[in-house]
Amino acid sequence: MATYQTVLVGTDGSESSFAAVVSAARLAVACGAGLVIACAYSPMRGTDLDVAKDRLGAEAYQVVGSAPAEDTLRVARDKARNEGVEDVRSIAVEDRPVAALERIAREYSADLIVVGNRGLRSLTGRILGSVPAGIARRAGLDVLIVHTT
Repeated sequence: MATYQTVLVGTDGSESSFAAVVSAARLAVACGAGLVIACAYSPMRGTDLDVAKDRLGAEAYQVVGSAPAEDTLRVARDKARNEGVEDVRSIAVEDRPVAALERIAREYSADLIVVGNRGLRSLTGRILGSVPAGIARRAGLDVLIVHTT
């Protein structure tokens, strides 16, 4: 089995997703791979935003907009560098998480996608869709779902 050259990890700013970033960073260091950190966001407005915030509670940061995505990526890059990753890139994309990860994986020629397990059985997963389950079904490349909850 060849080692991974480019590891892609998704983050949404939650502590759980930052744990996935740390796991991906450690794996990238072990493989001598580059790391791409992605943050997808879907901004909402008006009534849709109010309903989402009410249902999602503390998870509402996922529907606010790109400014939190840039802050999230800055924190994630710092965490990756603290693990010893030298080649780290980041990208914020306005899209749904699974579609964004698929597209970014193609654009950056990733050979592994790392995501946390949060959302597999949660209310957030039912409302926004479970990223781990969706990416595992659709990615067409290796997916590592790390235990982060």
